[in-house]
Amino acid sequence: MLGFLKNPVVITAEINMNLMALIVMGLISRLWGLSYPRAVVFDEVYYGQFVSLYMKRIFFVDDSGPPFGHMLLALGGYLGGFDGNFLWNRIGAEYSMNVPVWSLRLLPAVAGALCVPLAYQILVELQFSHCAALGAALLILLENSLITQSRFMLLESILIFFILLAVLSYLKFYNLQRHSSFSGSWWFWLLLTGVACSCAVGVKYMGLFTYMLLLAVAGLHFWHMIGDQNLSNVSLMCHFLARGLALIIIPVAMYLSFFYVHLTLLYRSGPHDQIMTSAFQASLEGGLARITQGQPLEVAYGSQITLRNVLGKPMQCWLHSHKNTYPIRYENGRGSSHQQQVTCYPFKDVNNWWIVKDPGMQQLVVSNPPRPVRHGHIVQLVHGITTRYLNTHDVAAPLSPHSQEVSCYIDYNISMPAQNLWRVEILNRESDTDVWKTILSEVRFVHVNTSAVLKASGFIGASLPEWGYRQLEVVGEKLSKGYHQSMVWNVEEHRYGKSQEQKEREVELHSPTQMDISKNLSFMAKFTELQWKILTLKNEDTEHKYSSSALDWITMDTNIAYWLHPTSGAQIHLLGNVVTWTSANVAALVYMCLSLWYLIRRRRKIYDIPEEAWQLWVSAGGICVGGWAVNYLPFFLMEKTLFLYHYLPALTFQILLVPIVLQHLSDHLCRSLLLKSMFSALMVAWFSSVYLVYCTFSPVTYGEPSLSVTELKDLRWKDSWNILIRKQ
Repeated sequence: MLGFLKNPVVITAEINMNLMALIVMGLISRLWGLSYPRAVVFDEVYYGQFVSLYMKRIFFVDDSGPPFGHMLLALGGYLGGFDGNFLWNRIGAEYSMNVPVWSLRLLPAVAGALCVPLAYQILVELQFSHCAALGAALLILLENSLITQSRFMLLESILIFFILLAVLSYLKFYNLQRHSSFSGSWWFWLLLTGVACSCAVGVKYMGLFTYMLLLAVAGLHFWHMIGDQNLSNVSLMCHFLARGLALIIIPVAMYLSFFYVHLTLLYRSGPHDQIMTSAFQASLEGGLARITQGQPLEVAYGSQITLRNVLGKPMQCWLHSHKNTYPIRYENGRGSSHQQQVTCYPFKDVNNWWIVKDPGMQQLVVSNPPRPVRHGHIVQLVHGITTRYLNTHDVAAPLSPHSQEVSCYIDYNISMPAQNLWRVEILNRESDTDVWKTILSEVRFVHVNTSAVLKASGFIGASLPEWGYRQLEVVGEKLSKGYHQSMVWNVEEHRYGKSQEQKEREVELHSPTQMDISKNLSFMAKFTELQWKILTLKNEDTEHKYSSSALDWITMDTNIAYWLHPTSGAQIHLLGNVVTWTSANVAALVYMCLSLWYLIRRRRKIYDIPEEAWQLWVSAGGICVGGWAVNYLPFFLMEKTLFLYHYLPALTFQILLVPIVLQHLSDHLCRSLLLKSMFSALMVAWFSSVYLVYCTFSPVTYGEPSLSVTELKDLRWKDSWNILIRKQ
């Protein structure tokens, strides 16, 4: 029974020493001296703020993309014991001792290091030689710009890692397709493709470009499968469903999970949540939740409310009034009604409170039982402190002469009657009998007499002059001009009014609301709102010293100074290996010219290379040239501030193309032994120049050793490069 113990247990394993050596060299090149400099380097000042907010569980919105990349950076901080206490306000600021610099930079560095063996494996899976694969890996290893970008708390190296992982996984899956469909390894690589694509998109939306490319390639491959008569309809359907599950459903589910974890971690209120709706803010711990928790849900006649404009940008604001009136004449000579001013005020204030009044009754308190206000009901809005009625009429607004002035009515005993009736329209209602709800209902107020809609126009125009205390303009806008979010309001703070006397009511308005119960949004509601904010919220783009255009990237006519030592000449720049960048451009040009030549010749039934070599050439180009194109060309359509590091994903694909073109030239154009020998000698000389340039620019890649003024001037190979030289 125990006879198997007579012989030793033997495990046999195959180890690719090329791969192991590349992993070790990649780790050394990226992890060496990782804590240097112990100071904030370029965009670390940006991402570090989010890491601190994660550590403190404070909600934030970053319009640059999804949260997965930020969470990975925060994971490094968490593993290093970072407490989030550091003021990220200046590039070059020295890190305090509580900041685990090595830990924060570790994940981007490891991701950058692993790109080296990934490049090797991608070329192997594309059916190119191990020599070509090794060349691609070494080009990635010695690319100065990729080293620089991966050694700091930045996201590009993580993005490139997941992009390359997705490409490699799909190629392995496709190669297994021929002989072992639906095997365990087939499923593994197919599922890993979807996971890696989702992670790439979750780090930065730039990952969407490669995801779309792989979907297109998968669709093309499946289209070819449809023409395979050896596959049954059931088999084709299984293949289709498997790809749909792995490449669409799982990535979408994972993308949602990134936001779920993000929202679960960040449950505390902070400065960023002010751009979110009142309902979202109320779901966070602290902040608005302390005020709104336990408020009455249904707005009734006699309710005391504050009305927040839903648009919320460029700043949140509430419907507001004060005792001051519009000037009799404006600066441009136009006249006004001289009624009490109504504005949108960006701060909480007692003058933001309004009372919902039934036009048919005089009381300003909630009856027992309360009479709820429903969609379509006519109301009057009474300003809580001044007791004047919200009014609009056919008088031009102060800043928007094509819109109506909104005021609180003062009876001057002239021929200007009050027009203070408003119809409540609940835009997100489920039925026409819906009750107006606190926080949840998005309402529009339509003026009964003129059909104008209450609108905060200050979001679009300028703020009022000094007589309006620089507050935002509120107007009556004709419905015929279309819908805009600045016409939509929601009740934020709400209490049932109990005091009929004005002095008692003023005391009531100054007192805080009661807290009994909480109102929580569902995850999907919060996700939808946050996703919309990320996609639509754009910071004001300003010209940056190191911003550049997409045309500058190909020839590397620009650089970015990441860090400068406060006393010496030591500095770090985002600069690429000039030989590698030039070679990548030449390889792309050669590939496109050769492809065009082959296509024309094949059209004439002239086949210069074997069919198998042609298919290999086309598939490699589809991945490498396609990857370069989809990660580069979209930047010509983007209206945002661009930097050199945006080109790095495209550059990575272009670098992979270099050994592909070189092997093709060697195999199919260098036909004689002499030509092959000369070609090999040129390759040795070329690669030696790549290594020489890498060594030359290493001091500004790693930040040490410090260079003299003369040495720094010698590194300025292009006049457009901004190498920092201190004045003597």
